[in-house]
Amino acid sequence: MSTPSPTDISRAAELLDELRQQVAKAVVGQRDAVDQCLIALVACGHVLIEGVPGLGKTLLARSLAKAMTLNYARVQFTPDLMPSDITGHSVLDTSSRVDGSGAPSLRVQKGPVFTNLLLADEINRAPAKTQSALLEVMQEYQVTLEGQTLTLPRPFMVIATQNPIDTEGTYPLPEAQLDRFLFKIDVGYPTQDEETTIVRRTTEQLSGDQLPLDAVTARLTDRHVLSLQKLASMIRADDKVIDYAVRIMRATRNWPGLSSGAGPRAAIALVRAARATALLQGRDYVTPDDIKAHALPVLRHRVMLAPDAQLEGRSVDDLLQGVLADVGAPRL
Repeated sequence: MSTPSPTDISRAAELLDELRQQVAKAVVGQRDAVDQCLIALVACGHVLIEGVPGLGKTLLARSLAKAMTLNYARVQFTPDLMPSDITGHSVLDTSSRVDGSGAPSLRVQKGPVFTNLLLADEINRAPAKTQSALLEVMQEYQVTLEGQTLTLPRPFMVIATQNPIDTEGTYPLPEAQLDRFLFKIDVGYPTQDEETTIVRRTTEQLSGDQLPLDAVTARLTDRHVLSLQKLASMIRADDKVIDYAVRIMRATRNWPGLSSGAGPRAAIALVRAARATALLQGRDYVTPDDIKAHALPVLRHRVMLAPDAQLEGRSVDDLLQGVLADVGAPRL
């Protein structure tokens, strides 16, 4: 496999740093969450962002969209949202006739998924049937309507936000859908200094609940993003590093406190994220630390706590930290 040149690697890192700086003009703090969204974009992955209301989940997605000249669509998930409201549907076109038969023809009305960056806001406020409308979209980058297979534009990325599952009026996401997210990002409360900055930004010369996006400038085009994704796929990953990702994934299947371990997509996601991380940092090779750094966001939504662990008040992240401590990293 050919490897990218040092010049290409350096330019890619510069572009991603420019993108990070533009997002930071709107999003205060949350450095890890911003970097993970950038890594997912480069790794051709989707992200699920979880946090209580008011922590800037939607702002993060919208600022990332504005920092790129990509088509952007937002869907507010609600209990009465239908799958066709997301993917599209067929309508009768009375302005055309079928071969003189006098019968109106069917015309496909494309839904909001036909975009580059889709924000699925509060995705767990819709029932499983509607959430599952994104399964084909996220895995195969296509939609099947009335027997027609329609390809989505590339690049394509889903950024979904959700409130904690114990929040009133929420539904758990199907396991098959969770597995299609590269990362699950937990957004926590900001520090006091960050919160002061947030309040200042959102109250100075802004009325109501407007988001502070005016300072964000578009830096990347769709061609830039596709080039970055291609470069990331060419980053070298030693066989020992790939084996390390697989060993971490397999260890979750028999780990005390976990009733269900991760599937093969987890190891694939780890390696893809590690390659994108190397590119973000200006390297042409993957290290074991790149794998370890993303183990929690890659795995936390792909494993399940056992009932006894839940009763003991243990968290998925704590158990996964134990897995990482137990699985030895290779020396390169």
